[in-house]
Amino acid sequence: MSTSAPPLPSPRLGEPYLLTPGPLTTAYEVKEAMLRDWGSWDADFRAMTKSLCDQLVALAGDTRGEFACVPLQGSGSYCVEAMLGSFVPPGGKVLVLANGAYGLRAAETMKYLGRAFTLIDKGDYMPPRGDEVAAALDADPAITHVIAIHCETSSGILNPVAEISEAVHARGRKLLIDSMSAFGAIDLDVNRIRYEAMVSSANKCIEGVPGFGFVIARKSELEAAKGNSHSLALDIHAQWAYLQKTGQWRYTPPTHVVAAFLKALEIHAAEGGVAGRGARYTSNRDVMVGGMRALGFETLLKDRWLSPIIVTFFCPADPKFVFADFYDKMKQKGFIIYPGKLTVVESFRIGCIGRMDDHVMRKVVAAAGEALAEMGVKSAAPPAAALAERAKLAA
Repeated sequence: MSTSAPPLPSPRLGEPYLLTPGPLTTAYEVKEAMLRDWGSWDADFRAMTKSLCDQLVALAGDTRGEFACVPLQGSGSYCVEAMLGSFVPPGGKVLVLANGAYGLRAAETMKYLGRAFTLIDKGDYMPPRGDEVAAALDADPAITHVIAIHCETSSGILNPVAEISEAVHARGRKLLIDSMSAFGAIDLDVNRIRYEAMVSSANKCIEGVPGFGFVIARKSELEAAKGNSHSLALDIHAQWAYLQKTGQWRYTPPTHVVAAFLKALEIHAAEGGVAGRGARYTSNRDVMVGGMRALGFETLLKDRWLSPIIVTFFCPADPKFVFADFYDKMKQKGFIIYPGKLTVVESFRIGCIGRMDDHVMRKVVAAAGEALAEMGVKSAAPPAAALAERAKLAA
């Protein structure tokens, strides 16, 4: 797939493209929006916060006024901890679904919270499925909540949240979703997928800059969360209540980041919202994956599981391939890629999100081919162990 649209502008400052799952390459207009200072208590900034929250709730598909958005200072992991600590009462129990680093981080967060949890760990990339969730919930009536990772960027897999949601809701439990790197480009409409709360971040698919995340939650859950939190600063109920009362964040907000995010939302809407953004990222993925496969690289995941967010490739078996050298050569050619996170075989990742299009992705493929030639790598084919690992997903 490719687009007929003219190429997007290259980074104006000449910096490399960030082929990562965020922070990512942003539009110059987004950066430019940070040149002005704002008073965090001023009416103009309060209006900016309200606009931000209203637009995000609309992106989630809420038309009945059942949901609210609560922005929170800090990175996405702050928001995941805030969500778990605020919506899971001290006597609750969480089923954590993990198939990579971010599911395991949620489990680690539960340990820090000192709250009960059980873990389904599918390894580096195997997707948690609805029937497994159903069986776990049937076996343990103490479980009150389930947390799922929407797109697990450690492998690039798009997890089947719809079937997980059905299993959770059918058993009267509550689903929390970490949609950090998917919201804004992959549909998470509250009218089609039942969940109580989800979290995402400014510097992902909406293409803002790092500095805050946000929780979109049912108002009924926000009301019930009073007194649950383990933390003063990460108390989502308190942040929401203060926002409702004053229009302000409880503590100093990242004002410049909010201004940049509003510009990013404007660009997002002009592109066609979730569908438009998702279509560009899908085109980025398809062009890049097709080109990399033509060079001889193999993806960890079959097409069914590939997300349009980030793709994992096996490192070539050729002894002349050294990832650190490949990384440096790609950076010299204007592209910062991502190390792999697989524990079984060597891999690396290339992101598809950010202010990039299929024109850029063709240049990425050309740069990868040049880097292989410069390293003297004759074949990009992976070792047999990598293909054996991938075969596990064929079932």
